[in-house]
Amino acid sequence: MASYTVSPLLFLIAFGWGMGRSLHVEGVAYLTFMIPGLIALSSMSQSFSISMDINISRFYWMTFEEFQSAPISSFSVVLGEVLSGIVKGVLASLIILLLALGFGVKLGINGGFLLSLLLNTFMFASAAVITSMIVKSHADQASFNGFFILPMSFLCGTFFPLSRLPEWAYFIAQVLPLTHASACIRAAALGRDFPLFSLAIMVVYSALFFSVAVISVRRASI
Repeated sequence: MASYTVSPLLFLIAFGWGMGRSLHVEGVAYLTFMIPGLIALSSMSQSFSISMDINISRFYWMTFEEFQSAPISSFSVVLGEVLSGIVKGVLASLIILLLALGFGVKLGINGGFLLSLLLNTFMFASAAVITSMIVKSHADQASFNGFFILPMSFLCGTFFPLSRLPEWAYFIAQVLPLTHASACIRAAALGRDFPLFSLAIMVVYSALFFSVAVISVRRASI
């Protein structure tokens, strides 16, 4: 649990005390604008981190192969891993919400917020299973994180509005799943019009990633 706290707390201190109250973005204090993006980012990172756990169980403990050879379906294996990712992502988000209260920021926790958060964690936990079935080593995993997860962390509207990006970068950001998660979580948390199109994109990504994850586990067990 302590590891979930360090990174968000550093962001809140740096942006909250440094510039978060004096600067306003889209009609709200920057700190208020940033925290929903930080929730989207942290829930993505923590739910995706199960890929490292799976890699350890595959490459060192050799326990994941036991799951694959057991009389349980690939669907059940993937579902179990994804649920563990969801739990990690939700816990990380809960910690940020508690920290936000300490900084005097209150967000709206409603059905749209919870649905968006759960879809975000489901989506990236499913992507984590796919990645863990593809990579051959921890070095491969680090490369994937550097080329996929890290760019999304800063280019998907988590820390600044997408309108500030150049046109070509804005177009790329619209394709990335975290962009739509950030939009949905921020809209719900700030009481704005909920972007149903972004929610639909998240549903499509979630279904696609989970389906590919099941296929990947099934093929890896052959």
